[in-house]
Amino acid sequence: MSQENVATSTRGLEEGFNRGNLSVVDEDTTEDFVNHDPLVGEQDRDASKQSIASYRQAFPDLHLTIEDIFAADDKVVIRWSVQGTFENEFMGLKPTHEVGDPVRGITIDRYEGGKIAESWSQWETLTFMRNIGAIPEQAPASAGS
Repeated sequence: MSQENVATSTRGLEEGFNRGNLSVVDEDTTEDFVNHDPLVGEQDRDASKQSIASYRQAFPDLHLTIEDIFAADDKVVIRWSVQGTFENEFMGLKPTHEVGDPVRGITIDRYEGGKIAESWSQWETLTFMRNIGAIPEQAPASAGS
């Protein structure tokens, strides 16, 4: 079952984020699926699809790369990075038309009956907020202060 779960988690990222095929969310998650995200909080299937669509709208060339992936029992753990050009408004912020620093994260998917029932992500929200101009870059500490 572990390899099937790895394939399902991989498909969700490759198809959903990289290609915009949001039907994989419905196909690969349970009806009561919950996504826990540090930026937007808890989301069900529909809210998750809306989030993916909004990221893809703001960053049309968005590309998520799976750095590591493995399974244990009913969970799949994915270490990933994502990058894209900020081309359209996001969170009320005007686009910079620049590719920001890669944003890295880790996601843990929990499976029930071959589908993702719950997903937890922790990612570099500070890097992301700096990339979109929501938080200014930190000035380097001056010597002797």
